[in-house]
Amino acid sequence: MNSNVYWMLELDVQPGRENDLRVLMAEMVSATQANESGALNYEWSTSADGKVCHIYERYADSAAVMTHLGTFGERFAGRFLEILKPVRFVIYGSPSAAVKDALAGFNPIYMQALGGFSR
Repeated sequence: MNSNVYWMLELDVQPGRENDLRVLMAEMVSATQANESGALNYEWSTSADGKVCHIYERYADSAAVMTHLGTFGERFAGRFLEILKPVRFVIYGSPSAAVKDALAGFNPIYMQALGGFSR
């Protein structure tokens, strides 16, 4: 079993904030790609009407998640939560207690592995 932690976060885009979302997303993707080697996937998608946003994130381990959350909190959380309203947050893998504590405010659902494989 690997130590990856990954999730799908579903968010509603606040009305009229679609352009703000694109600016924020570009900044967050750039910062994550440049500074977080433990971020393995960091992918944003929107519905055709631009009202729903999904973010898929996968990290090498809980330490990489904590690094990301530190940057998120310091640089992006305020704008993120002005533009986006969390709807559903599903977390997979083996997050540490520290990760669970850090994400508790988002009321995530934790899924346990049942079977399958990863390459």
